[in-house]
Amino acid sequence: MRWFETPTFDFISTHKKAYIVSGLLFVASLVVIFTKGLQYGIDFRGGKEFVVSFDTPVEVADVRSSLTEPLGGVPEVKFFGADTDVLIRTDADGEMNEVQNALSSALSTSFEGNEFEILSNYLVSARFAEDLKVGALNSVIFAVIVIFIYILIRFRYWYYSLGAVVALIHDVVIVLGLFTLLSDLVPFSLQIDQTIIAAFLTIVGYSLNDTVVVFDRIRENSSVYKTMDYPAMVNRSLNDTLSRTVITSLTTLFVVAILFVFGGEVLKGFSFALLIGIIIGTYSSLFIASAMIVELKMRKKPA
Repeated sequence: MRWFETPTFDFISTHKKAYIVSGLLFVASLVVIFTKGLQYGIDFRGGKEFVVSFDTPVEVADVRSSLTEPLGGVPEVKFFGADTDVLIRTDADGEMNEVQNALSSALSTSFEGNEFEILSNYLVSARFAEDLKVGALNSVIFAVIVIFIYILIRFRYWYYSLGAVVALIHDVVIVLGLFTLLSDLVPFSLQIDQTIIAAFLTIVGYSLNDTVVVFDRIRENSSVYKTMDYPAMVNRSLNDTLSRTVITSLTTLFVVAILFVFGGEVLKGFSFALLIGIIIGTYSSLFIASAMIVELKMRKKPA
């Protein structure tokens, strides 16, 4: 990390290239989201869930493949504590008893000799799912509004707020687009559920924290280097905080990567979202948010 002790990278001069890259990723993400559609989990679609306990350990992939045809679609299957207990969630049509009978029959055939018991079943109603979807959307919108007001109060200039909010929307949309694109390609679930919503809000918080640290240094340096050109001063501020930004991002990435590898099926989607979000959030703090305040500051007409 010695080359981060006195860095002199020119971030601001590359802002147009960064805008092009980000613009392409943003538009591509929107195209994927609107053409393919968001891949909602049972939480947002409605459906049925069952907790099944086996006598001996089973593999999640085997349970999922054995139920795909009988249930008319790929169910969500996750370990539920021990490796003998699984949580099965499906949006299969039919009454609860019909779906449970189909599930039991398929498991009896595929896991002959491994006795099992259905410990519980639960119906996720469509009405509840719709209310949850609206609540999740409102929580994200409310978070963005509060962040805009907070940045405005803290830094006093609207262009700081706009730069931070644009960077956050940029991060969330691109991660959402990647989730939608990769949902059928990766061997684990990337469906949008309550856990993934929590991951997106975590990404917003992480990216905002990174951005606020940079903005704080810009505010400090604007008082110290009053005669320096504004773009040069912002660039110096980015370099001043670069070591902290990179080290924080790398250490967080290491922890999340371990969570992704060893956290089990339940946390795969959550940790995958954080991995992507940390990388994109760090990038947006360095190349998008700060570049935007330079653009807006230079274009702002003097009072």
